[in-house]
Amino acid sequence: MILLSVGTQLPFDRLVSAVDRWAAERDRDDIVAQVGPATYQPTKIKTFPFVDHDAFRKLQSEATLMISHAGMGSIITAMELGIPIIILARDHRLGEHRNGHQMATLRRFRNYPGVFAAEDEAHLAQLLDRADTLSASPQLTAEAPESFIAMLNGYIEQPLPASRLSLVQRWLRGA
Repeated sequence: MILLSVGTQLPFDRLVSAVDRWAAERDRDDIVAQVGPATYQPTKIKTFPFVDHDAFRKLQSEATLMISHAGMGSIITAMELGIPIIILARDHRLGEHRNGHQMATLRRFRNYPGVFAAEDEAHLAQLLDRADTLSASPQLTAEAPESFIAMLNGYIEQPLPASRLSLVQRWLRGA
């Protein structure tokens, strides 16, 4: 099963319609989509606006591929579950978001294993045509490595220099 998610904040009709068009052209009936408050009405893919967290997590764990906006939650979840993900960024210039942070996320993850960055709808279709050959990233764990925890603890436990300590103390007192 392929799972499409647009997130919970905004519709993303451009992504939903591109996937629906691809599914219709290839007679695919294995796509389930969380579409949020969409205006586009798909004809081929199964959709729902929202679903509770547990039901959505179950869908994610059953998926062989995820398609999503360039939201960090979707990317990290796919990496945690060891599922390949195709992302298409909302374009703020098209009024799909408030700013260009999703475009920046797409650029940042473009070459990351298991994350496949679609530049546009045509590229999305090309990636979907290769869906069976897309590989997942190395699976993330929910815990930080011990070496990172030790480094962070060392930083936290370092005493502040006197000059910075007095600034912090004044700030804490509201001065």
